[in-house]
Amino acid sequence: MPIKLGPAGIPLSCKGRTIVEGMDDIISLGLETMEVQTVRMIAPQHFEQYWQAGVLANKTEFEMNIHGPYYSELLGNKVERGRSLTKIESTLQAAKTINARHITLHAGHYGEMGRGVQANEQLANVFAGIVERVHEIWHDDDDIYPVFPWLKDGTPSKIGIETSGRQELWGSLEEVLEVVNHVEGTVPVLNIAHIHSRGHGSMRTSEDYGEMFDQVRESIGTKEFYCHFSGVEHRTGNAMHYTQIKKSDLNFEPLAEFIVEEGGWLDITLISDSPLLEHDAMYMLQNIEKARHKQLERKAREDRRRSLAAQTGRSTEEIAARELEIANARKEAPKPTPEVAKAAEPAEPVEEKADKKDKKPASKAKKASKTTKKPATKEDKKAEEDVFDFEEDDDDLF
Repeated sequence: MPIKLGPAGIPLSCKGRTIVEGMDDIISLGLETMEVQTVRMIAPQHFEQYWQAGVLANKTEFEMNIHGPYYSELLGNKVERGRSLTKIESTLQAAKTINARHITLHAGHYGEMGRGVQANEQLANVFAGIVERVHEIWHDDDDIYPVFPWLKDGTPSKIGIETSGRQELWGSLEEVLEVVNHVEGTVPVLNIAHIHSRGHGSMRTSEDYGEMFDQVRESIGTKEFYCHFSGVEHRTGNAMHYTQIKKSDLNFEPLAEFIVEEGGWLDITLISDSPLLEHDAMYMLQNIEKARHKQLERKAREDRRRSLAAQTGRSTEEIAARELEIANARKEAPKPTPEVAKAAEPAEPVEEKADKKDKKPASKAKKASKTTKKPATKEDKKAEEDVFDFEEDDDDLF
């Protein structure tokens, strides 16, 4: 069950703002991947740091991924489509430079074409052209292999088609799977927050995740999954904006449970889209570890019950029922009243009580001797002698 986690972009805690410095911070956190954000146009000066990131990724086997422009019009007219492909071209060049495993792209609005077979066919043709262009870029010049050693024997980046989170955007899970199934070199990008929003809060249990992954596997026959996860605020089947995971009705625990309990066949990359980036990536990692511990504890209990069943001749179900009965009895046991709790406290030793009684008069006598300015009487002298006699006997005071 290979699983890699990382943030969508340079970590918030990174003091430097370059990709290489971000990679260093991600690796130090125990994470294994990141998604570079090229959501707008890429300036030429960026390619130097992209190449440095590619070299580091190649040496460390760190998984690099890249996200293309957020705004695309691949279902628009010829001019709109050409404008979107121009922006995508710079993303493809950057993907080669950083040795990206996945390139995530959006299709955009349905536009005048609307939903249906015609829209899917047009996008299948567009994405087939993008896949062809990726292969051309990857193998366009043998002379650059010393500079980009990962190009010679590596596999070109896969084009990831992301599920959308709004009803007016092309990209339901069924639509994405339909296109991916017809275009070799493409993979679905399962944005869980978008799927959850578009389904009016549909991803709630581990069974929901099981159905989703089974649907993908049965449709395109893959065991490799590229996923985005974040908290999300949604209304009427539309994602409004990302939130941190803890402030959303989209919980990560059911997905962690599915990954640990049923996802042994998965090869999954999980990217944190949360505003907290690496913090929520670590939160996801911790939840997966908790799910693993729970699984181990459950297996240990099952082994213990089988062992007891073999020794006592009872069934494991009887032993489990007895354990539950004992646990419930402990929960229902009445709490001791304050009087009972006080009575249960250990009694104070008699000697300590006596010491306290002896010490109180001494302190009063001291106070009296310090505050009075009257001539000492016989009684005062007697009390003073008693005080000094008491202090000489108690060496702990000095």
